[in-house]
Amino acid sequence: MSQHTPPDVATGTSYLTVDGGRLAYEVAGEGPLVVLAHGMGHSRAAYRFVAPRLIAAGYRVAAADLRGCGESTAAWPSYTRSDIAGDLLALIRHLGGPATLVGHSISGGAATIAAAREPGLLTGIVEIAPFTRAQAMRLGDFRSRSYRRGAYRMAGTMMGSVSQWLGYLDHAYPGAKPADWAGRQAGIAAELREPGRMKALQAMLKTSPADAGAQLTGVRCPALIIEGSLDPDWTDPRAEGEAIVAALPAGIGELAMIDGAGHYPHDQYPDRTATLILSFLRAHADV
Repeated sequence: MSQHTPPDVATGTSYLTVDGGRLAYEVAGEGPLVVLAHGMGHSRAAYRFVAPRLIAAGYRVAAADLRGCGESTAAWPSYTRSDIAGDLLALIRHLGGPATLVGHSISGGAATIAAAREPGLLTGIVEIAPFTRAQAMRLGDFRSRSYRRGAYRMAGTMMGSVSQWLGYLDHAYPGAKPADWAGRQAGIAAELREPGRMKALQAMLKTSPADAGAQLTGVRCPALIIEGSLDPDWTDPRAEGEAIVAALPAGIGELAMIDGAGHYPHDQYPDRTATLILSFLRAHADV
């Protein structure tokens, strides 16, 4: 078990009304703005270890609940990466931008779209284990036991099973887990049993990253791609990260690997993840 425990940072929930519903978020700290966006089936609590480290380093940090998640409205017309990008851009404008946008998984793809859509609002993007390119599943992928186990649990989640989602999460955190793991799993399960939450997760799982992949060539700000070396969502996480960097305009993307991490490096290894993000911020956001 990891020895990380959630820091005690006093915050409060704020809300922003956008087309289709209301977004929940919290803001703390002073300095250049950093917006944190979590992955599907989670909430802004996914950044409970990283946010305090960024705040302590001199940044104003806004952690948002995606549409359908956390304290945001549950039911929305759709849940694509383009939709999420629009929500995050609205939040950045509301908070006075520009900002560095950090997105995990589905929100990594949304960060790509946001950067291409409104380059003046973003000083940089950080994509953690991002689903930013259309995935072509091959039969050979199922020779990987790790990939196969994750895919089966994801298929069960698409059928509406909370227990399968929790099983996927357990698999996607290989090795080290946060000290509050049992409590977080219970909290996620409780959230998904709220009306509309599982339907939102199912809808997100059915979306394609193609809208994000189509925008990679339009990104103009610096981009950091962070991959966990043991991420079960790809048979070769490094190759996926390298492909995203290669699809970006030359010279603006860089890849960082976190050895031993799965699909949630910011939760498994918050110190390593925060160090990478802070190095990127100091190079590109401190202007």
